[in-house]
Amino acid sequence: MSTLDQIKHGFQNALESLAEGWRALRERASQALTQFTHHPKGGGAEDQLMASASRWGLLAAEIKEEDDQVIVNLEVPGMDPENFEIEVINDILVVRGEKTAEREESSGRYYLLERAYGAFERALQLPAPVDESRAEATYRKGVLTIKLPKAQPYGRRRIAIQTA
Repeated sequence: MSTLDQIKHGFQNALESLAEGWRALRERASQALTQFTHHPKGGGAEDQLMASASRWGLLAAEIKEEDDQVIVNLEVPGMDPENFEIEVINDILVVRGEKTAEREESSGRYYLLERAYGAFERALQLPAPVDESRAEATYRKGVLTIKLPKAQPYGRRRIAIQTA
């Protein structure tokens, strides 16, 4: 193989590796990308601000399966615990909430507004059946942690027939 062919081959491998890296990053980011929806409340300054804010935000998640539970961590900074709604539907964990902007009225204008505000919903596939009645959630330093005990596996039991 000539030197030119080796350079072309090396360059092609580098481009393929770079493209694969971008594909993997795009796939991971698309799962965390969450749409925020703003519902105008009265046409004031906050509504004008929300209209120009980003409609998309990243809510990065971690799902860890342990022997007896599934632990989900979701990054949702700037929220109050009472602004979340969490439920399990079959084997899907659904987290809903509303992130509001708390701005003081002042003069000036924004040149950069990347933070997303409004109502959101994130659905996460759970790796195992869980007992949602025993679930616990905490919110600390911008991270929502949900601990979901695993459901008891279906066992096998003989059923005796009773006679009258």
